[in-house]
Amino acid sequence: MATLFSEIEYLKGVGKARGEKYRKLGINSPYELIYHIPRAYLDFRAHVPVQQAVLNEYNVLKLTVSRKMPPQRIRGGLVICKAAATDGIDDILIVVYNNVYGFQALKEGGTYYMYGKVTGNFLRREISSPVYIGAEERVLIQPIYRLTQGLSVNMIRTNMRQALNMMKAEPFETLPQDIMQRYDLPPLMWALENIHFPADEMSSEAARRRLSFDELLKLQLGMSLMRTRTRAHTAMKMDSGVDIGDFTGSLPFELTGDQSRAVSEILADLCRDVPMNRLLQGDVGSGKTAVAAAACYFAAKNGAQSALMAPTEILATQHYRTLTSFLEPLGIRVTLLTGSLTAKKKAELRGRIAGGEVDVVVGTHAIIQKDVEYRSLALVITDEQHRFGVAQRAALAEKGGSPHRLVMSATPIPRTLALIIYGDLDISAITELPNGRKPIKTYAVTGKLRTRAFNHVRMRLDEGRQAYVVCPMIEDSDSDLFAVKTYAENAAKGDLRGYRTALLHGRMRAAEKDRVMQQFRSGEIQVLICTTVVEVGVDVPNAAVMVIENAERFGLSQLHQLRGRVGRGEYDSTCILITDNTSEECVKRMKIMSSTADGFKISEEDLKMRGPGDFFGNAQHGLPPLKIADIACSMELMNKAQTCAKELLESDPALERPEHRALKMDVLRLFSREIIG
Repeated sequence: MATLFSEIEYLKGVGKARGEKYRKLGINSPYELIYHIPRAYLDFRAHVPVQQAVLNEYNVLKLTVSRKMPPQRIRGGLVICKAAATDGIDDILIVVYNNVYGFQALKEGGTYYMYGKVTGNFLRREISSPVYIGAEERVLIQPIYRLTQGLSVNMIRTNMRQALNMMKAEPFETLPQDIMQRYDLPPLMWALENIHFPADEMSSEAARRRLSFDELLKLQLGMSLMRTRTRAHTAMKMDSGVDIGDFTGSLPFELTGDQSRAVSEILADLCRDVPMNRLLQGDVGSGKTAVAAAACYFAAKNGAQSALMAPTEILATQHYRTLTSFLEPLGIRVTLLTGSLTAKKKAELRGRIAGGEVDVVVGTHAIIQKDVEYRSLALVITDEQHRFGVAQRAALAEKGGSPHRLVMSATPIPRTLALIIYGDLDISAITELPNGRKPIKTYAVTGKLRTRAFNHVRMRLDEGRQAYVVCPMIEDSDSDLFAVKTYAENAAKGDLRGYRTALLHGRMRAAEKDRVMQQFRSGEIQVLICTTVVEVGVDVPNAAVMVIENAERFGLSQLHQLRGRVGRGEYDSTCILITDNTSEECVKRMKIMSSTADGFKISEEDLKMRGPGDFFGNAQHGLPPLKIADIACSMELMNKAQTCAKELLESDPALERPEHRALKMDVLRLFSREIIG
């Protein structure tokens, strides 16, 4: 087995240079290469005669190389290689650009299946840089892989066969025989061979099902082991007799049914002798912070500290303001700790936190630094959890010796995805909005109606309201996308001339961002021209209109988050999506946004359209990526994997039996040992 898990250079033909190329793809060993799953397949069975090839399209031809010509070197170092070929009736020219190695592998007199773009006319045709296999090849469905410069498909295929042969020489199976029989799964070796070199479509589907099951099972096992590890440590058990009536009675509104239910679930968890591990999920503006404040109040009344970590200073500052308004009138001491504070101020706050002079600490990553010590941390809250890694969540938890943990997310996540990302958490959901919250009217228009859109913006500004204008870029580029810096300059001279505008984006210094946000909150600024830095955490009740430029550049869930920055007060609110993209997919997305304000429904559509890999954009939710399973389409398989994981852990909680050893090793490879123990 050592060879399979050795360096990738162990494979024949993989020297230091090619090894570095593989590492760019995250492949360090033959074993990791085996799990470099094809992104598609080429079916060489469907070949056509040269005469029937569709010009300017990709075709599969069966050709015999007649004559190879010497390579031609042209300006810029480009090498062009040509060869005459025939299908036995008609001739064609093979042209290969800048790939001498691949061209040399073609032998005069050799017959090959070739896939490439065919150009020319009825008299003379050529096929450009074709992908090919020998006509003697028995497997005619060939894999296409994600590549990097310097690695060709043929190189990967050759190395893949070597790696698979290594595994055949030292075969192992991760699933016990009874599980494979119960869930109708083929052996691992067969699945890996047929995911790369399937005999037919049924074989590739069966292989994908087995490997998807494996992937989902390992995720479920890893998350369950994380849960077991956290639950194995005792936490501060709080007194259920502590009353929070003073808190709920002091609120300027009445909690909704969903909010009250979430508070009850959280307080019940806090009174158990195992750590709470709960996700509080709610749509934009559903009042999650009020629920979190109730938990912080309960903890403080039990003599314990709470910490709330947010991914950005803007969001942390917003939470600090809200928690302060809710809690300080009741004698609960709240402080803000962020990276932009001076060293002197940080040192002072650290002393107060360690001395127990603070009940609730709100901040960014600064609150998990090694030099921040808590006197009695019993409740840890993380907001917008998908923006943190699992390790960061664990680092904050270590501050209090396994405190209770509450995760909040304003990104409505389909239950399918939530079970994967938050599989180690219980879930509380807030689906109803607070009383008095008015729906946001949403319109999708093309750039031709931009003047009309800004007429509406100016009308609302003249009524005393405020507005956001969101652009996808910070600075100009070669694309047609609007850049917020140039846009702000032009708008101040054009559509928004005479109105007080300001610029806000992520590259600004924290102090400058805070100054702009304070001016916007106070009404000194009427229009905030910004990037998605306002996506979460910005709460200005007087803001009643938002314009989003290049709306096609944002996912549905992100558009919904942005839209949630308006409609937070008593005023009728509007969101105008502007895009000149008329593709079928874009039109569908704009219709969805215009027709519903249900964040959970929008997120389901977003997951279907973009897939789990792109659901959060570039955000890091911290869990191993899904390489094979498509959770948008694999709910049945995921349910089976969950059932299987539960049965395995009931019979063998630490996966210590010999038949489970290989499976546990795979789980440990996916999750760091520090996280799951």
